[in-house]
Amino acid sequence: MINWICLRRTGVFGLLAGSLLLAGCGQQSGPSPAAGAPGQDAPEVGIVVLRPRAVTISSELPGRTTAFLTAEVRPQVAGIIKQRGFKEGGEIASGDVLYQIDPASYQATFDSAAAALQKAEAAVPSAQAKVERYQGLIREKAVSQQDFDDAVSTLAQAKAAVAAAKADLDTARINVAYTQIKAPIAGIIGKSSISVGALVTASQTTALTTIRQIDPIYVDLTQSSVNHLKFRRDLAEGRLSTSGTSVPVRLLLEDGSTYAHAGRLAFAEVKVDESTGTFTLRAEFPNPERLLLPGMYVRAIIEEGITSTSFLVPQRAVGRNTKGEATALVVGKGQTVEERVLAVRRQVGSNWLVDSGVAAGDRVIVEGSMKTRVGGKVRPVEVTVDDATGQVRRAAPDGGGTPAAKAPPSTKAE
Repeated sequence: MINWICLRRTGVFGLLAGSLLLAGCGQQSGPSPAAGAPGQDAPEVGIVVLRPRAVTISSELPGRTTAFLTAEVRPQVAGIIKQRGFKEGGEIASGDVLYQIDPASYQATFDSAAAALQKAEAAVPSAQAKVERYQGLIREKAVSQQDFDDAVSTLAQAKAAVAAAKADLDTARINVAYTQIKAPIAGIIGKSSISVGALVTASQTTALTTIRQIDPIYVDLTQSSVNHLKFRRDLAEGRLSTSGTSVPVRLLLEDGSTYAHAGRLAFAEVKVDESTGTFTLRAEFPNPERLLLPGMYVRAIIEEGITSTSFLVPQRAVGRNTKGEATALVVGKGQTVEERVLAVRRQVGSNWLVDSGVAAGDRVIVEGSMKTRVGGKVRPVEVTVDDATGQVRRAAPDGGGTPAAKAPPSTKAE
């Protein structure tokens, strides 16, 4: 009995010793190495190689369309409207008769002025002959100097009366012409504010109708003074260059479609609005289909210039550090990961336009960055990123491309 108990205890002790031995062996194995550490296979990452590219810099600005020419039609004489000579909303030519005012009273004034001119002209020959007679008689002292002076004065008054009568006749002729209210410009005419039989007065406040010329048409855009300063600074420092004197402009309509015709920048206002810090740019567009109407909201894309010293870094490769700075991971020497702080200028498609922080030939990680750490080793594989969609494509064995991942939603550059 005693011997069996001793043997049992010895067995227990042997099991305990074996367990401690196995535990000791486990401790000697140590913790598993981290990803990318020496002695372990480095993770694979997708990279793009940066190269300088010529990039067209453009700005998208809000704006409103406005007519190329606008004319509010008002009467210049008073009277009753006898006839309207246009169809509302139709095309008219310059000089077309729009309204006819009753000309009877103005025609009578014209006839009276014409008769007064004839009367004034009839008095001139008699006064002229009397002066010529007195010129011969005064040398013989047959008439007094006073009589001669009176004759000369009478002739001058007769000629002055003729001039005044001509002026009155011209005024009457103009008033008769004003009874026909004509279109001052060509364009599309709006609705009429009066009807036949209405009484109108000269230079009244209410316009009879409005004519707008909309081919070509203007687009008034709003630009901030801050962006203007950035643009001028980029030009001065050589980061941006312009080609030619005409600045092309493209238009996005309210429904999101692109306007078929390209325009050009006509002028820039020289004064900044103190309340908004903005100034006005005006672009001119052809409008043969009359698709653009005055007052429409549009967005214009202005091509400011071309930069060749910056780099396009895919948005999916850019993050933020604890300071809020834009950063990217780059594969450096020895296939180790480095972090770079970027100077981002603006968004271009699915990329950020970067002025500094990277250089030509840098290998920026665009895929697999979650498997890496700064200072760790990686195995870079070159991929391509679609500039429009931000989709990553790897080279296929047959030389084609297969999509790898989609870019996150794009954000605006700060």
